[in-house]
Amino acid sequence: MQLQFTMPHIHRIKAITTPWEAHVTGADQTRMAKWADKLGYDMMFVCEHYVIPNDHLELSGPHHLSASTTMAYWAGATETIRMCSSIAQLPLQNPIVTAKALSTMDWLSSGRVTIAFASGWLKGEFDALGVDFHQRGAMSEEYIQAIIELWTKESPEFEGKYVSFRDVAFEPKCFQSPHIPIWFGGDADAVLRRTARYASGWCPSLTKPEDIPARIDFIKSQPDYNGKLTDIFYSFFTSRVGDGHVDTGDTGGKPGQSKQAILDRLGWFSELGVTSSALPVPAVASIEEYFDYTQWVAEEIIPAIR
Repeated sequence: MQLQFTMPHIHRIKAITTPWEAHVTGADQTRMAKWADKLGYDMMFVCEHYVIPNDHLELSGPHHLSASTTMAYWAGATETIRMCSSIAQLPLQNPIVTAKALSTMDWLSSGRVTIAFASGWLKGEFDALGVDFHQRGAMSEEYIQAIIELWTKESPEFEGKYVSFRDVAFEPKCFQSPHIPIWFGGDADAVLRRTARYASGWCPSLTKPEDIPARIDFIKSQPDYNGKLTDIFYSFFTSRVGDGHVDTGDTGGKPGQSKQAILDRLGWFSELGVTSSALPVPAVASIEEYFDYTQWVAEEIIPAIR
């Protein structure tokens, strides 16, 4: 089981954000990234939204980072810890631009990038960016094919409804071979089929923990399964956020649990097929208390799960 470092103030989603996080600055996050790297956490992740419609501010909050920008910045501030989006919205940016940003990041960081894509769910955000919300699944399918083509072919070419290119050169290629590990986030059958075709990881969001094994079986049962599914990410706070960022009231992943309670839950996750998790941000009184908490996790939890 790998443990991701939970960075405070990467969003202000009402269901899972603690009040002190709003005071965390970018400089604070840089210091925490270096701290997580020093302590031996496996990965840092960042979620992504470009804009939040006003009618969704109460649940989602206004503060969300750009995944690629944040991952690249944190990678430059660290030495060994991996970067991951959880998630990046695949249909909302030109796939050539996405492919270039990620391969550049992977090349510069000597292969410390994992990308978790999703198709998005917030229609008002798509409307603001001029992207057809109802075409997001088809766009995601085409975009991931185009991105992999750019990453893996010496003379990439692609002809699709939403993106086409030929007679072009694309470098740098990814540092990792054959390319950056791809994960998909989401729960719909179409997402799991896409995971089967192209990905090595899956991030459930609305799936209940006890249903994860059946969904893993669904992925592996697909006729075009690529045989590469190795990573399942499910955090303590995943089950606390429902559809549209509503608070589900789930207490199983509440912050501030004892060592044994944390180990028991991580052990349960592992039995379900989960390979990577993260702990919620506790309601501490200051940033320095969070440093102390994350050191406690590094000393007491991480050695026990490896």
